[in-house]
Amino acid sequence: MAGTTGDGPGTAGDRPGATPAQSLSALRGYRVYARRWVFLLVLSLLSCSNATLWLSFAPVADTVAKRFSLSIKQINWLTLVYLVVSIPFGVAAIWVLDSVGLRVATVLGAWLNFLGSVFRALPCMDLSFRTPFAFLMAGQSLCALAQTLVVFSPAKLAAVWFPEHQRATANMIATMSNPLGILLANVLSPALVQEEDDIPLMLGVYVIPAGVACLLATACLWENVPPTPPSAAAASSTSVKFLDGLKLLMRNKAYIILALCFGASIGIFSSFTALLEQILCVKGYYNDFAGLCGALFIMCGFLGALGLGLYVDRTKNFTEATKIGFCLTSLACVAFAVVSQLPGQTIWLAVVCSLFGLFGLSIAPITMELAVECSFPVGEGIATGLVFVLGQIEGMLIMVVLTALTVHRAEPSFSTCQHGEAPLDWTASVLLMASLCAVCSCVFVIFFHTPYRRVQLEASASPSIQEDYVQGDTNPEPASATTP
Repeated sequence: MAGTTGDGPGTAGDRPGATPAQSLSALRGYRVYARRWVFLLVLSLLSCSNATLWLSFAPVADTVAKRFSLSIKQINWLTLVYLVVSIPFGVAAIWVLDSVGLRVATVLGAWLNFLGSVFRALPCMDLSFRTPFAFLMAGQSLCALAQTLVVFSPAKLAAVWFPEHQRATANMIATMSNPLGILLANVLSPALVQEEDDIPLMLGVYVIPAGVACLLATACLWENVPPTPPSAAAASSTSVKFLDGLKLLMRNKAYIILALCFGASIGIFSSFTALLEQILCVKGYYNDFAGLCGALFIMCGFLGALGLGLYVDRTKNFTEATKIGFCLTSLACVAFAVVSQLPGQTIWLAVVCSLFGLFGLSIAPITMELAVECSFPVGEGIATGLVFVLGQIEGMLIMVVLTALTVHRAEPSFSTCQHGEAPLDWTASVLLMASLCAVCSCVFVIFFHTPYRRVQLEASASPSIQEDYVQGDTNPEPASATTP
């Protein structure tokens, strides 16, 4: 691929006044394309929409349960199904991403996401449905299938479309679009649902971004990879076959440590966002405040990821940034476990949730880049996908254990839970969550060490061209072009 020409004007090496680095890069066949930003926009919108669909029920779990005459456990399964579906289908999604291509995975994910959003809304269109839970679960399951094709893609997109000085930032934007969707769900669901009759409005609103993402993915994405790679590492992307890559990862000690520790963190974050409303309502906090805490968690995480992504793009200090983030995350998780069990601590709860997001979510895209660095030249889809599959497995187990540890108690006077069941005691659950977070942080900090294999390869190659093309260029063949 590195020796082929692109479909646009000439490279930097063809232009008078091109810098020596650009000329050398052109001779080696590396170039970037402006349409990479379109791909990033579409994937980000799709990821955001998918996340809103995942968590749309959790902030208003009690009201949804009353509307459809369901139990809280059934409502929890509408969230948990994302984790369950991703386990058997996650490996298949990884294969699609690395073997069939990024465009196919994105378009297929967009259609599954849209159809799932429509299925969820069907029980509200016809009140004669006797089993609304079946339609809600079917829609969530389709969206869960879409998630496996969407959340594995950011590192792949960054690797094959973006130059090395923009990879961490591109990965951050696409990765953090998912928690941004969780943020919107935490804010929109309580705002839209004030009573049972508002549930149809909420389900209809969430169909709109899913439809827009589906339309853009189908109409605007035409290539799996650019005609010419943007970097030396992109030219080697997926050079290792799928099964060979799996074998290499299973023998990679650093990768296994990262996958297990960060996978547990994904599980903890998933449990936190899905169960936050139920944990807080027992202590007298209303749905609106639980939604605010979830919003602060995501918002601060997004801001932290933006700053950390720009920093790591310049310094390449992946390991240092991740280890420090892990330690601070465990401290914030312990603080949440304590404060969340105290009534009337709105300010401190808001601060703790903000810090939890700032430290925990901000390292997610950097950890994905680190997974690629320690496993290169294994394909980016396999390297990051397996981390998420492990995260979903651990997340499912963590959620099951956390809910199993709860016990019914006499309803306290300050409870605001509205689902008609006796309030639950979450003390043991949140303490276990904090303990798991602390253990994973210690294991990662002590035992994780790795060289940056992709950075080392690129250090011996030329830098990427930083800009796309110059207006007015004709279409000459670059000096490195070869005829197939």
